[in-house]
Amino acid sequence: MKRFLHYALCLPLLGVVLSAKAVTVTSCDRQLTIAQPPQRAVSQDINLTGMLLALGLKSRMVGYSGISAWKTPNPELMAQLADLPELAARHPSLENLLNAEADFFFAGWNYGMRVGGEVTPASLARFGIPVYELSESCAHVMPRRVASLEDVYTDLHNLGRIFAVQPRAEALVQGMQQRVAAVRARLADSGPAPRVFLYDSGEESPFTAGRLAMPQALIEAAGGRNVMDELAASWVRVGWEAVISSDPEVILIVDYGERSAAQKRDFLLQHPALQGLTAIREQRFVVLPYLAVTPSLDNAAAIETLAAALHPQAFDQ
Repeated sequence: MKRFLHYALCLPLLGVVLSAKAVTVTSCDRQLTIAQPPQRAVSQDINLTGMLLALGLKSRMVGYSGISAWKTPNPELMAQLADLPELAARHPSLENLLNAEADFFFAGWNYGMRVGGEVTPASLARFGIPVYELSESCAHVMPRRVASLEDVYTDLHNLGRIFAVQPRAEALVQGMQQRVAAVRARLADSGPAPRVFLYDSGEESPFTAGRLAMPQALIEAAGGRNVMDELAASWVRVGWEAVISSDPEVILIVDYGERSAAQKRDFLLQHPALQGLTAIREQRFVVLPYLAVTPSLDNAAAIETLAAALHPQAFDQ
């Protein structure tokens, strides 16, 4: 904890370093003011880390956390991170961030932070480390209606302002919007929305996505309907009975964790209680990596892949 004294001495000076370069953005239910573009940023999780890299901010990062212990790595992204240290394999501690002399933490609720945990915006503020919260994750700390692609666009725009790389952020947002618009144009006359169940993991009870998690937006943009869209929850555990009663036509498998996507598929195919599901009888599965179904720049590719699987007739032309 070598930086506690250093931060305690500096706290009274924070008010005088604000200058014309300061920017204020909304982070969940807070107004976050950044005095100057961060130079020693830390990101949590593979999707948030990918956003900083895409914004060209690797030189202003001192590390990342939360990838190696449980995520299926993206080879290209990991190659970019080869000379950056992973501060923690799962969740960073306060000491991890202080020892790295971080001046900014990009994380989210259940993406490196938990309510009442050691690392939160409030706990880090005591040491002068501002936190920008992933918009999708705000559902854990404030009322929200539904997850949206606007969450990703907002995060990119806000990060662009925080790091003073607005043109790069705008280009990334426009690129995503153009790809999503192209999918929607193909789906204009695609017919009814197939029922989709997202299967993340779990055998006794499945872990899936309610309407406050990013897959809700991805499935809708791809011309489908999330069968768990009545749940005002983010990533959530449900009973198999709820899955059976919804009779999904397609099952979206998230590829990450200890079990491979093929193992998850085999488990579902062999589950005695699921044999009557349309998706099981017709063996209609779509596999997407963790990076693609959580808020990230890969969301556009996820929509393209999912739309082609849900409405193949619209993409065979």
